Amino acid sequence: MTFWTNKRITVTGGAGFLGSALCDNLLRSGASNIFVPRSKRYDLREKADIVRMLQDARPEYLIHAAAIAGGIGANMAEPGRFFYDNAVMGIHLIEEARKFGVEKTLIVGTICAYPKFAPIPFKEDDIWNGYPEETNAPYGLAKKMLMVQAQAYRQQYGTNIVYVLPVNLYGPRDNFDLKSSHVIPALIRKYVEARNAGAATVTAWGTGSPTREFLYVDDAAEGIALAMEGYNKPDPVNLGSSEEISIKDLSNLIAGLIGFKGETVWDSTKPDGQPRRKLDIARARKEFGFTAKTPFRDGLRKTIDWYERSRAAARK
Repeated sequence: MTFWTNKRITVTGGAGFLGSALCDNLLRSGASNIFVPRSKRYDLREKADIVRMLQDARPEYLIHAAAIAGGIGANMAEPGRFFYDNAVMGIHLIEEARKFGVEKTLIVGTICAYPKFAPIPFKEDDIWNGYPEETNAPYGLAKKMLMVQAQAYRQQYGTNIVYVLPVNLYGPRDNFDLKSSHVIPALIRKYVEARNAGAATVTAWGTGSPTREFLYVDDAAEGIALAMEGYNKPDPVNLGSSEEISIKDLSNLIAGLIGFKGETVWDSTKPDGQPRRKLDIARARKEFGFTAKTPFRDGLRKTIDWYERSRAAARK
């Protein structure tokens, strides 16, 4: 018997990148009753669909991993959609879960909620000390409001809602569409295509000078599961690896793993985004024993291998 045995669990976004890794983790941990609402049947922006989903699933535990998300370009192209869809999904879901009597809810937040110039490493207590980076502020603020709602509901209604802040995720099954992808899948696709075409150059966004921290998706899933099992406080919790790398060094690393021998050209007319990202992860370690396990180079190899296998399978 494990914590998850015989629990009724609903994972919104459970068919997506993070959600599918989370469902795999829960199944390995002994869960057997996981409900994944699909968007064709349940539009989580509509209150009536959320009510019907809760009636169908009858969850004791609810993990909200669904999100409308993307890279800098996607955030700049559709800031209104990124704000509205993410805010209204979470606001309705938290309220209806409260009324339904869900025992515990976990909200997956975003690193984009932090101020643009938060002190390094980002500590959870600094989350209100400034405005988010402009290119993804609507998305970050929409998700941040769900933390406010969770804390307010805990105070007024006694609902057990916890909020985690994963850093930039990467791994197999990520989104590799160049119009909406984040930096790692975008670079992997560009370098693979350039290598296969024998191209001399690859163009990357920005200057390459910003830094980022990355967390392998399976490690993020483990952190979320541990928080559901053992964390019951209102304070937000960072989930990260605490390893920082510049975008330029990241591009060189990915190019080397893929075998691209050409040159990377930096398009400085494109925005860099937040100057630095590195988390303080002491709270997650202290509160529920989470530490990232996947070495960055190993995670990148797994991600590249998955992408290349998927490309090969698609051509058959």
